[in-house]
Amino acid sequence: MSTASVTARPGAVLADLLPTSRVRDAALVLGGAALTGVAAQIAVPVPGSPVPVTGQTFAALLVGTTLGARRGFAALALYAAAGLAGVPWFAQGGSGASVSFGYVLGMLLAAAAVGALARRGADRSPLRMAGTMLVGEAIIYAVGVPYLALTAHMSATAAIAAGLTPFLIGDALKAALAMGVLPTAWKFLKR
Repeated sequence: MSTASVTARPGAVLADLLPTSRVRDAALVLGGAALTGVAAQIAVPVPGSPVPVTGQTFAALLVGTTLGARRGFAALALYAAAGLAGVPWFAQGGSGASVSFGYVLGMLLAAAAVGALARRGADRSPLRMAGTMLVGEAIIYAVGVPYLALTAHMSATAAIAAGLTPFLIGDALKAALAMGVLPTAWKFLKR
């Protein structure tokens, strides 16, 4: 199948440009989990918050967008399961269910959501890609912040102050990066 016919096919995501096989899908899922684990090691502590700024959320959303909903969810499920089992690839080399594990659970849902949006072409223009990233980030926070409040015994206001507000600027930068990277990849591949 040629690249031109794949990119023209409605519902294609970037991963669909590779030849189809179960081995490909398994490799993409494993690679997506590994990319998320590596990106989680890029971490900057946030004063007053048990949650650091990491590359983990960007990687999770990138994985979902490039692999599609099913493979993106599977990659993040593998990432979460391996981290719970003791693989030290959560933020700052952590593993297990910490107070920030809710964000990992949110990433599972967000990867599926952005993957579904990408299948509808949301990764092909900068403005739609920005919206897709914001939807993904909102899903991550919708799960992560309440989980943080519950497990760290914080009020909702304290959890928002520690687990949402300090990350908004970084999330805007991640969305801007995605706005450039993914639509550019599609334009390059259409040539």
